[in-house]
Amino acid sequence: MKEKLSQIQRIAAIIMGIELLMAIALGVFVKISVWPMMLVLIAEVVLLVWCFDYLEKSSLEETTTIEHVLGKSAMNGYRLAKLGMIVYDENYVIIQMSDLFKDLGIDRIGYKLLSWLPEANDLLSGDADISYVSLDGRIYELTRQEDEPIIFFKDVTDLHELKNQLKQEKIVVALANFDNYEESTLYADEGDIAFVNAGIRTPLNVYAQEHKMFLRRLSNNRYLMVLNEQIYEELVEDKFSILRTIRKAANAVDVSITLSMAFAKGTTDFLELDEMVTKLLDLAQTRGGDQVAIQTKGEEVQFFGGSSEATEKRSRVRVRVISHALRDLILNSSNVIIAGHKDADFDCVGSALALAKMTMSLGKDTSIITKTGGLEEKVGAALEEHLTEFEEEGIHFVSENEALNELRSETLVIMVDHHNVQQSNGSKVEEQAKKVVIIDHHRRSSEMGVKPILMYIEAAASSANELVSEMIPYVAPKADISPLDASFMLAGMIIDTRQWRVRTGSRTYDAASVIRSYGGDPQVAYGYLKETYEEFQLKNQIMSNSERYEGGIVISLVTQKRISRSMMSQIADKILSVQGSEAAFVIANDEQGLSCVSARSNGNVNVQRIMEQLGGGGHLSAAAVQRNDIDIKELKAQLIQQIQQEGGNENESDLETGR
Repeated sequence: MKEKLSQIQRIAAIIMGIELLMAIALGVFVKISVWPMMLVLIAEVVLLVWCFDYLEKSSLEETTTIEHVLGKSAMNGYRLAKLGMIVYDENYVIIQMSDLFKDLGIDRIGYKLLSWLPEANDLLSGDADISYVSLDGRIYELTRQEDEPIIFFKDVTDLHELKNQLKQEKIVVALANFDNYEESTLYADEGDIAFVNAGIRTPLNVYAQEHKMFLRRLSNNRYLMVLNEQIYEELVEDKFSILRTIRKAANAVDVSITLSMAFAKGTTDFLELDEMVTKLLDLAQTRGGDQVAIQTKGEEVQFFGGSSEATEKRSRVRVRVISHALRDLILNSSNVIIAGHKDADFDCVGSALALAKMTMSLGKDTSIITKTGGLEEKVGAALEEHLTEFEEEGIHFVSENEALNELRSETLVIMVDHHNVQQSNGSKVEEQAKKVVIIDHHRRSSEMGVKPILMYIEAAASSANELVSEMIPYVAPKADISPLDASFMLAGMIIDTRQWRVRTGSRTYDAASVIRSYGGDPQVAYGYLKETYEEFQLKNQIMSNSERYEGGIVISLVTQKRISRSMMSQIADKILSVQGSEAAFVIANDEQGLSCVSARSNGNVNVQRIMEQLGGGGHLSAAAVQRNDIDIKELKAQLIQQIQQEGGNENESDLETGR
């Protein structure tokens, strides 16, 4: 209406301007007296002003009250309940507004609805049933009358504030645990222990006091924390700086202690929160510690941190307990099926061979799934070369379908070198099996796809072969581990430690010594890993096309041909050996056409966190991802974006989605 009145006013002004010019022209050229015409013109102006004012007032009276639609009593109720309504025409121009807007001093009659309230767009399109808008410091809930050009406004400011207050005051239960505390203080005297305690406990107490958290010590290395959602959000904003603080404090007192934390929220059931937080802390520690695991009920687990490589913290006692439990499970099973991960490598196959010899020595029929899921090129060639020898030793290699035919209610399925069925070469077997055991050295993900009856995941171990070799004396001391088996195991350790350069603790060399005692030959193992001249040429060609980014990041995109994942990891290792390289990423299509990234770092860049964000996983210094929903150029763009996000955190705590 306002727009129409304005348009009529402009036309009237033009007409009167023309009349004025004509009167002046007649007076100048024809010498006619213009005063009568001027008086008429003035009378027209006064009349038009009065008419426009009258029309505008009449329009305002009709459109701002809507009393003729609802009646005075209903409108009083609307005003008392702080409700409002507007009516619009077919062009979404506002034609009526209730008294609520008059009280607020808002007059938008004649205006386009969405130009004033863009928040109502989803409401008008039907994409949302409710929208919210802030007017004059108050929050209003918008609803639309179905099949009618009416929008209702409801003041929900008080309700909104109460909801926020309730959300901020929701209970969050947390556990904090000092990783490696027992190992670091086991042989220390009381004075040294007191010094360590003061160094690492004081920062945690100060942190709790600063953020007004309830903190109680449960044991020498574990604490209970109770806080609310508002405090939790402060901790997230702070990026859990306590992880870094404890790391520095531990270095100051010369101990290898880090902090793991778990936060459970999203329910008022304290028993449920207790169960959640206990599992979360276990999850954080099996991923290597020095990080925070968080879960809201019904949602995915999230992780902060993980900036330190996992340190050796498993004890001989635990190895013996796990081994005895595994021995009992084997003895009480009808047969054993061993499953590895897809594109199995020497570590996967070598540890599977050792496990097979252990179960066979206990009198159980054993099969290893290798004929499905794929094998890395070099391990495939080595198996083919020695297939007759393995068959003579009684090793039984099968496909997943053949394993399914062997699966019975008392069958024991052992998942080795992986713990997620999505990565397995025998996922159907694992999903249908009633008894599943997991032996793995990768950082644990939040989802496994199975419920194992025994799980041995040690992220501090260099390889699955290291874990298995420690179990042999306790599970099956008479196991016939042949020199061929041992050479496969040794080759797996060489690859996973990058020729003994990473993740090599004292236990790693002890395990290598045990494998060597079984006849494992380093010359044979290195012979399996030798590259051909064509591979040598390809590596140098790919490395020459690498791109270097800030912070010592090197990315190599391979577009000319498909290459094996083993080749990708070898190229990444070689790039990392160049001075100044902090992390290397090789992107290519593998032999199956998947878009892959092989990532390696010297430990200052957490490649596991980067790969997890892209849908993969691994270790802090060695990780990978395989995708079938994206090409390698798009994958490179996502990788660069994720690296930039990680770089902004200076390698400290950062949020990541568990898988």
